[in-house]
Amino acid sequence: MGQHRLFEAAAALLIAASPIPTSAAGQLVGATEFTQILNNAELVGLVGQSGVQIDNQITQIGHQLEQIQNQLRIYENMMQNTLTLPDQVWGQVESDLDRLRTIVGEGQGMAFSMGNIDDMLKQRFQSYSEFLADPLRGEDFSAAYQSWSDTNRDTIAGTLKTANLTAEQFSSEEATMAQLRNMSQTSVGQMQALQVGHQIATQQVAQTQKLRGLVSQQMTMMGTWYQSEQAARDLAQSRREEFFNATRPPTSGGQQMEPRW
Repeated sequence: MGQHRLFEAAAALLIAASPIPTSAAGQLVGATEFTQILNNAELVGLVGQSGVQIDNQITQIGHQLEQIQNQLRIYENMMQNTLTLPDQVWGQVESDLDRLRTIVGEGQGMAFSMGNIDDMLKQRFQSYSEFLADPLRGEDFSAAYQSWSDTNRDTIAGTLKTANLTAEQFSSEEATMAQLRNMSQTSVGQMQALQVGHQIATQQVAQTQKLRGLVSQQMTMMGTWYQSEQAARDLAQSRREEFFNATRPPTSGGQQMEPRW
């Protein structure tokens, strides 16, 4: 079975734990909302749905990053022939680079949500913590997402530093647009912005693939855990039914009691 089919099977197992409330359908459950869910079955169901949604969103932003990466390369080739980009084209560059900034934030948010899911399941289900702590697994997805997030931020900061830029200048739309307008004044600034943007887009394509791999691995593990939990419950239920439905053994031996008048 391929990785994608394994992911779908794991998600299906999790979602099957409980019907999803109508109000949650089609929405990505935020990190804080998980703390408000009291019903364990509903929590597991929403976890499965959120994992599927996040996986789909990561796939979508991966495609968008590849488009931005290719488009920025086209702009770089144009500059080699024209030296500077017309204002209209530069406006498209600004739009692509701002979208890149937004996608970076979306990826960080998804990593935070999936790490929060791991923490919530550990707090709510002792069996989940024990399952992940097994020496054969030793998984800590919350730490893995934090590591991914830190590495991603450090990588972007390092790339920006090569162009004498800071992470703060890439952290908000206003700061990004102001810096891009400043860089657009010269051909050197334009090329620098394109090169840095293209490098960040390329890095994010790779980072997004790593993030999706983490999500897929986590969902598969959660599906395996839930399946083992369900099997344990089914076995316990079967034993209870056998105990209560067992035929009482017939009495034998000894003197038969007879009525005395």
